[in-house]
Amino acid sequence: MLKMFKRVLCLATVFALLSTVSFASESVVFKGSTTVLPIIQEAVEAYMKANPNVRMSVSGGGSSEGIKGIIDSTTDIGMASRAIKKKESDLAKSKGVNPVEHVIAFDAIIPVVHPKNKVANLTIDQLSQIYQGNITNWKEVGGNDLKIVVISRDSSSGTFETWDHFVMKKTKVAQRAQMLASNGAVVTAVAKNRYSIAYIGIGYLNKNVKALSVNGVKGTAEAALSKEYPLARELYVYTNGEPKGETAKFIAFLKSKEGQKIVGKVGYVPMISLK
Repeated sequence: MLKMFKRVLCLATVFALLSTVSFASESVVFKGSTTVLPIIQEAVEAYMKANPNVRMSVSGGGSSEGIKGIIDSTTDIGMASRAIKKKESDLAKSKGVNPVEHVIAFDAIIPVVHPKNKVANLTIDQLSQIYQGNITNWKEVGGNDLKIVVISRDSSSGTFETWDHFVMKKTKVAQRAQMLASNGAVVTAVAKNRYSIAYIGIGYLNKNVKALSVNGVKGTAEAALSKEYPLARELYVYTNGEPKGETAKFIAFLKSKEGQKIVGKVGYVPMISLK
């Protein structure tokens, strides 16, 4: 009787272990750029639907937070709308972390104004002068006699870093500029203020804001991919070392035709032809 009990107990333990293996779920944590966020949210939803045993959590916070999460080992995939900086890379190496970059899409940073604003195009120099505070009235650039309200992203944003590189060229944004933490907040602010100007990733464009051309070039997917549009850029995710397990599978999914369809669906520019 005792032998039989031990055998049953042993079998029960085996089945419990097999059950644990069968239903074990790997957790993948994402953090970072609010520009990349819509791509990841949509892709995670599709991936988890096909892989119900995988758990994924996604949060924003800006590109700097995404890269910091990789360096601090608090996130598996860091989302970024800019490339990692040397000081970040050096810090990572000092902690034994090896940030690996993965390009997942292309983007265009679009200057936007209120739909009632009659200005349709600005040059890089005009944008710079507006953000430095040297041009303060819309009539100076062909608009109505209205004071310009400048809206910018905060300094933790990869979009801010890219704007700084392409437009500001290391000059300072005027102190009177409103600094906002996300693309979504920027769109809401511009939609409510007919005096305003701001900049967002192409995926956040909607009917509540008006896109401006830059140097006479519209910020379209085609112009971003060809780099004809002067404010085009890559979008990234970062991992610590070459990805493994579900992290590797998810990044492969992002780069696949199905994943790139999601990139196009949310308004960004796929890396491959989807025809």
